[in-house]
Amino acid sequence: MNSFQFRRISTLLDSAKKAPNSSQSKSIRRNWDPIPLPHRTLAEPRGQDLDYVNVAHSHLVHSDWTKLDKLVVGLTPFRIKHILLKVQKDYVISYEFFKWVQLKNPSSLTLETHSIIVHVLTKNHKFKSTESILRKILEPGSIDLPLKLFDAVLHSYRMCESSPRVFDALFKTYAHMKKFRNATDTFYWMKDYGFLPTVESCNAYMRVLIDSNRADIALAFYKEIRTSRILSNVYTLNMVVHAHCKLGKVEKAVEVFNEMENMGFSPNVATYNTLIAGQCSHGVLSAGMTLKCMMEKNGLSPDVITYNTLIHGLCKEGKLHEANKLLSEMRCMGVAPNTVTYNTLINWYSQHASSEMGGRLFEEMQKNGIEADILTYNALILGLCKEGKTRKAAYLVKELDRKNLVPNSSTFSALISGQCARKNPDRAFQLYKSMIRSGCRPNEPTLKMLLSTFCENGDYDGAVQVLREMLERSITPDSAIFSELCNGLHQYGKDEMVLKLSKEVDAKHVMPEGSGKAKSLSF
Repeated sequence: MNSFQFRRISTLLDSAKKAPNSSQSKSIRRNWDPIPLPHRTLAEPRGQDLDYVNVAHSHLVHSDWTKLDKLVVGLTPFRIKHILLKVQKDYVISYEFFKWVQLKNPSSLTLETHSIIVHVLTKNHKFKSTESILRKILEPGSIDLPLKLFDAVLHSYRMCESSPRVFDALFKTYAHMKKFRNATDTFYWMKDYGFLPTVESCNAYMRVLIDSNRADIALAFYKEIRTSRILSNVYTLNMVVHAHCKLGKVEKAVEVFNEMENMGFSPNVATYNTLIAGQCSHGVLSAGMTLKCMMEKNGLSPDVITYNTLIHGLCKEGKLHEANKLLSEMRCMGVAPNTVTYNTLINWYSQHASSEMGGRLFEEMQKNGIEADILTYNALILGLCKEGKTRKAAYLVKELDRKNLVPNSSTFSALISGQCARKNPDRAFQLYKSMIRSGCRPNEPTLKMLLSTFCENGDYDGAVQVLREMLERSITPDSAIFSELCNGLHQYGKDEMVLKLSKEVDAKHVMPEGSGKAKSLSF
């Protein structure tokens, strides 16, 4: 079965696996016999219909909307179609009339009337307006609507002396709407009738697939592009590189990168950035640095994305000194560091208990007029809290109000960690309650840290409160801390509480691994 015979996105991956080689592709192309285009005619208007169409047309060309308003009652799909066909050479009047009908009598619009205005607009390269109309039809849609819409556009194609771009617009709209099955179906329906989408629309589809974590289908679709002899461009290949990197197939991405020149394309800055990001995310930082040197040798200047990616990679490996060197290089090369650059460095300095260095970078950031965001403040607050400098952290929290920035879960988690570091679980728990009131969700490490701190301070009643908060969120307590809590309660003669807690933990099916009723109750 040839690949163009498939009809569903679920078979796209299978068709990709069976994709023919180059010689087979030529054979398929030669044997490809498109279905002839249907030619549907529209009956000529007679009598009152003819009079109505002529009068409405006269009012339209004279832009006499007041007189046209009086004709609203007589609107029918048949009359609308003929008026649109009569004025189709003037897309401005056509579109104004369509919008007028939409406003005055939307129930008189059908798939056929919509298809005519779509033909008119695409012939005149008004693709944004076309997509707007198609979206309104498709958003509420039913299962069989895509096929009915395609048929309506197909059967009015000759009548409107349309352009192949009308099908391209439909395909691209499905891509933008993330209706992957419909986009794929449309691609194959188009091919059946001898139409192919533009490479720009194919790129748009691949981009949405990759952004939606469907890199596997994006690569399968790329094979269909090649089989269909749609000429790729450098942006297509950039996305192929990106898709391979997303799937962890960095070696495959490098293969595509190396083949680009043989295909007549020169890798651009985006190509290098994509591959550098892939190498760094899979721990091959040296390869990322080599690619940076290679792009410079090939006359391409690294941009802020190149530097940000490499700085992040260096920070991940704990090479903060080298990351700072790259920051200095950026300045020398005239590449302005942005918020992402500073946030990355400040965050990693905070992680490594160097709030002083993070503070210096923050001052530099402000001096250079670069806007700090909530991520900047969270990193600074975390760094200060890790070093027990909770007063300075509290000052930064107050500054958030002045900057119109809203604290989020990470802000509260950092503050809670600061209080836990100072062995102040009561204040930490108050912050936790404030966090809940603010609508922020605590994460598992925050709750486990709270539980541990209460236990370390011997505040077992507080620990019980935290444990119950964890159970509400189906978070499993660590077996060692749970045992410590049970032992602490036992020492204070609260064996009934131990039994009750064990039952609650068991009922939630979150019994700590390696523990159980017997172990938690053994003192």
